Amino acid sequence: MSNEPQVKLNWRTRLQAFRYLRPLFSIVWEASAVLTSAGIGSQLLRALLPVAALWIPKLILDDIIAYITRGSGDLRHIWYLIAAELAVAVLIDIMGRISALCDNLLNERVASLISIRVMSHANTLDLGVFEDPKFHDNLERARAWATFRRPPFTPAMAIGQELVTLLSLSVGLIVFSPWLVVLLIVSVLPTFAAEAHFTIVGYFMRHRRTARRRLLDYLCQLCSSLQSAKEVRMFGLGQFFTDRYSTISSEIYSENKRLATKHAIVGGSLNLISALAYYGAYIVVLLRTLSGAISIGTFSFLTGAFSRSRSGITNTLLQFNDFSQNAMELKELFDFLDAKPTIKSKPTALSIPRPIRKGFEFRQVSFSYPGSKRPVVQNLNFFLHAGEKIALIGVNGAGKTTIVKLLTRLYDPTAGQILLDGVDLREYSLADLRSHTSIIFQDYMRFDMLARENIGFGQIDSLFDQSRITHAAEQGLANRVVEKFSSGYDQMLGRRFEGGVDLSGGEWQKFALSRAYMRDSQCIILDEPTATLDAAAEHEVFERFARLTEGRMGLLISHRFSTVRIADRILVLEGGEIREEGNHQELMSLSGRYAGLFSLQAAGYK
Repeated sequence: MSNEPQVKLNWRTRLQAFRYLRPLFSIVWEASAVLTSAGIGSQLLRALLPVAALWIPKLILDDIIAYITRGSGDLRHIWYLIAAELAVAVLIDIMGRISALCDNLLNERVASLISIRVMSHANTLDLGVFEDPKFHDNLERARAWATFRRPPFTPAMAIGQELVTLLSLSVGLIVFSPWLVVLLIVSVLPTFAAEAHFTIVGYFMRHRRTARRRLLDYLCQLCSSLQSAKEVRMFGLGQFFTDRYSTISSEIYSENKRLATKHAIVGGSLNLISALAYYGAYIVVLLRTLSGAISIGTFSFLTGAFSRSRSGITNTLLQFNDFSQNAMELKELFDFLDAKPTIKSKPTALSIPRPIRKGFEFRQVSFSYPGSKRPVVQNLNFFLHAGEKIALIGVNGAGKTTIVKLLTRLYDPTAGQILLDGVDLREYSLADLRSHTSIIFQDYMRFDMLARENIGFGQIDSLFDQSRITHAAEQGLANRVVEKFSSGYDQMLGRRFEGGVDLSGGEWQKFALSRAYMRDSQCIILDEPTATLDAAAEHEVFERFARLTEGRMGLLISHRFSTVRIADRILVLEGGEIREEGNHQELMSLSGRYAGLFSLQAAGYK
């Protein structure tokens, strides 16, 4: 079972969740005002028709009985009534179909719009939240709600329709006997109480399962994705993952089975009470009819109205259960959408200087990742001067990539500040800062999309600028890969979609490099850019990096000491602190950490 905290789902929290219906209705109206209006109108009209559908047969019965018993009457009136009954039946069907059509189309539009909102909002949140498992549980619930849930306005509109119908039917019942209405309400309360209980239990069960559901999706992905296929087969992990999937899914099935069985037994037992109440009312109306107090037609109308009202109240209460449950899950959706990023631009944000004159300064910068007290970097003080290339080296975990994330404001320092031309980085426009930075991360993305898109994504507003894409491909060496494709830049990459081709690690990396070169930026950052390239390609990449960063700032992270020698300065990181600083010759003369690592690596090539 999941260890995540339980959410209290009582009547108070269920009713409080209804406040989210107003923002939901705004989304519904935005999705389609026409469909929303047509759906509401058709349901309101359909809500009034059941009274006519019961009252017209009552008139027909009374006219038929009068005609038979007295041998006289207006037969044309009976035929008119039959025609009217047919018209009502057809109208009910038409309104039902219009309502269902609007409902289905509107649900699809709303689900699509909410999915877009979820995707867009997730893109604004801090990078740190994506490292929190609870965030992924919340994101999974939000995605599932948008994809699989029927929006609460669907049961809400059904409730509204039922209430209008009940009000119109209850008038006839009250005129005959107010006690029938009381008996009607009392008869459905036990069933409603049971359904309310099982709704709460079911909600808790689904809420606790979110992490396990994500694990099932992950296990399925491991056994079916190209990225994991090699290791799964080589290490014989397929059966292990399948068995784990089977175990977890069996646990979920057992929980569902226990709840469904108990629900069926309790619900069936309590429904007997409702049935007895209905037939008690039926007998009362029958006795009044046999005594001559009411006509056969009135008997037909009252029993029909009582039966329809009974099912209507039951449906309304059950819809309310569904409604309140969805409203609670709607709360989770809007709680996710209400989450605010802490890393964002100020309303008075400055534009990045053009050109940058002084450069970046790290001043007493320390940083710990969210949820951790261990500093990854601490008390960092260094400059990246305008027009300068520096290299960061150190063992894994020394804080090199973290510095890159701080420089691009994927994170903000937990202490100290980063300055750009003497101004705190947080004073600048976030989008402007990133638009002036080209970067390739060590864990770069492999987009299963067209070759032109894999490069063009580096400058999204130039996605259709073929000359720029071609130039970037030449800078990053991806042009040599594209030349092998019969479709050229229109070749689908990856094996996810039909017609796609898979690439080697080095070929993918050339596309990532080209993507970084799409931007005409003032700072170029390469984080282990040649890890999967051969020696000749690596040499060419760094030659081009040296040329492209002339007059610009460059930041290079590499474990290969033969490549960092092109940097103007080299910073040696250890334990999140700068231990040594200087160019290659200066650091070698120190005979310190850098010289030791360089000699150790050089010995491996002898």
